[in-house]
Amino acid sequence: MRFSRLFDVGLWLVACAPPVAAATSLHGREVITAAVSVPLLGAAVAVSRRRPLAALAVPVALSLLQDVQMLTPVYWTTLVIFAYLAGHRTTDSRPAVWFFAAVAVIGLPLSALVLRDLWGWPTQLLTLLLTVGLPWLAGRYRRQYAELVGTGWRLAARLEHEQRAVADRARIRERARIAGDMHDSLGHELTLIAVRAGALELDPALDSRQRAAIGELRQAAGTATERLRDIIGVLRTDDEEPISPDETAESLVERARDSGMIVTLERVGDPAGLPPMVGLAVHRLLQEALTNAAKHAPGAAVHTRLVRDQTTLRLTVLNAPAAAASLPGVASGGSGLLGLGERVRLAGGTLRTGPTPAGGFELVADLPTVDGASPRPSTSSMELGRARQQVRRRLLHTVVVPVAVLAGIVLLTIPISVITSSLSVLDRTSYEKLKVGDTAAQLPAFTRDGPPDDVPPPPEGQNCAYYNTKTASSEAYRLCFVDERLVSKTVVGHE
Repeated sequence: MRFSRLFDVGLWLVACAPPVAAATSLHGREVITAAVSVPLLGAAVAVSRRRPLAALAVPVALSLLQDVQMLTPVYWTTLVIFAYLAGHRTTDSRPAVWFFAAVAVIGLPLSALVLRDLWGWPTQLLTLLLTVGLPWLAGRYRRQYAELVGTGWRLAARLEHEQRAVADRARIRERARIAGDMHDSLGHELTLIAVRAGALELDPALDSRQRAAIGELRQAAGTATERLRDIIGVLRTDDEEPISPDETAESLVERARDSGMIVTLERVGDPAGLPPMVGLAVHRLLQEALTNAAKHAPGAAVHTRLVRDQTTLRLTVLNAPAAAASLPGVASGGSGLLGLGERVRLAGGTLRTGPTPAGGFELVADLPTVDGASPRPSTSSMELGRARQQVRRRLLHTVVVPVAVLAGIVLLTIPISVITSSLSVLDRTSYEKLKVGDTAAQLPAFTRDGPPDDVPPPPEGQNCAYYNTKTASSEAYRLCFVDERLVSKTVVGHE
């Protein structure tokens, strides 16, 4: 928290330094803009973490206020920093694209009304691309790269967890094997004891008291054998536990309803004829999902859906947000979902789990309904592959998008040149009526884009405007003003 505050204070100082330093050499409206920018930039820094695009809008507005073409170097550093932070701190790119499009569209009427020159619009777009677009793309790429690194660490932690789970499973299986060996050996010995006791019980040389004692010994050996078989059966692994043929999805849901849960089941398609691995996976998925919902979302409604087509069976289990606190003493190590993911992968399917935007939890599994499906890549490898693909796509966007925008700006100059040339024509009659001392009220709203070639510079202290004699002409009228009054007029250039 302290580092974040220090960073924000430093960001504010860096953003305010250029306008404050330039305020001494500015004048008029520019000084007022520089003075207002200090508190506005402070507000932008304050909201930059929660609303990065709103924070970016502040320096963009200040830059447009001072110069429609955004050619004010005072705010370039601030634009670059806030654009990079906006790209790094936003997850969805669509609001930023709409924001950039709005700024670009606003530039056209601003150039026409304020500058009286449409050529200011391509200049503004180019400045916007260099000072805002490119830093924003760099921030987006940096965020995507950081997510890739974070995904790698998460996958490493998950792999370590899976390795521990595999080791624990191996120990449990080894214990079950030892228990089975113990059952076989001790059961065999107890059976022999019972057989020998039975033989002695029939020996005529023994009296009735001795035969009764031997009968009790035989019964004790039989009872010990049964109890040993029951105890060893408890140690059997889950993979070896068979499913009752009557344990269907309907019976699982019905049993959950009997325990007090709100569960609905929707089935589309025939459930018969599933491959053994798929049927087992569906049973385990539904059982685990209902158990997790009962543990972590008590009182929440659970909707299950089984949809089968010709090649795929999709199981969806969606529970609403918890209506009460989680059950006390319930802890989750994540091994249940890890085991389910591996089971689904071995069945040739995919598993996706995670919270929903509404606050609930969703489990979606797609399983093949035909035999011979090969195991698919693990969820970890697919997640890492998706992250890498996103980073490569983001890097491609970082290179291609600026080039495409630059090409669009270049193409935009063609219609602007035609429009500007036609709107800046001063007819011959109006030119001849102009007299020294007139104002510019009767002149066209737009001027020519610069003087013709080889035209001498205007006289010192005079502000000269150039108008076309006709569309796409190399000859122009030069009208020079002092204090907004015409002092000279002449024809420059040549046909």
